[in-house]
Amino acid sequence: MTTKLDIFSDPICPWCYIGKARLESALEQRPDHPFLIEWHPFMLNPAMPPAGMDRLAYMQAKFGDADGILKAYLPIQQAAEAAGLPFHLERITRTPATLDAHRLIHWAGLEGRQNAVVSALFRAYFAEGRDIGDAAVLSEVAGAAGMDATMTARLLATDADAQDIRERDAMIRERGLGGVPGFLIGRKYVLTGAQPAEVWTRLIDDLVASA
Repeated sequence: MTTKLDIFSDPICPWCYIGKARLESALEQRPDHPFLIEWHPFMLNPAMPPAGMDRLAYMQAKFGDADGILKAYLPIQQAAEAAGLPFHLERITRTPATLDAHRLIHWAGLEGRQNAVVSALFRAYFAEGRDIGDAAVLSEVAGAAGMDATMTARLLATDADAQDIRERDAMIRERGLGGVPGFLIGRKYVLTGAQPAEVWTRLIDDLVASA
């Protein structure tokens, strides 16, 4: 018996990156887990210009001075290190729009490669500091995950599925999701935030016992 696990996330959300690692730690501990995972769009900055913006300007607009930025990101840095994740904010020079990244995640889902693409996007952004709003970077990510990089580049040059992503983002906001990561379990129960692995293992145990 499987249980659908719908994950709402943005590939530039650091807590989504950490939450994914914590969930995967639990799944490794419970290889008989019942989850069938699907990733869904939530854009942290839905009004971001397509070319993105300078990272420092974005951080200052959101958190204020250097002390405000440090206060916001120190617990994230610590949580990433505790999860064993590479996390190099100093390499990030632009905050991208993520509409195209979400289109790629959607297409990856059609080919059964969502998790690989989501992992690669997190790694490209947080570990390597790459601009995941750039079509060339996204096409390279797609190719490395086993998708057709050339076809991905062609699709990214169009508006294919862009409106669908915007509508799905708007719909989940209208239903009350105000931040990510968000998890919908069995289409009934909701968890939000980067939950510890222990929360997931207990939940898996409960699901397996009640099946």
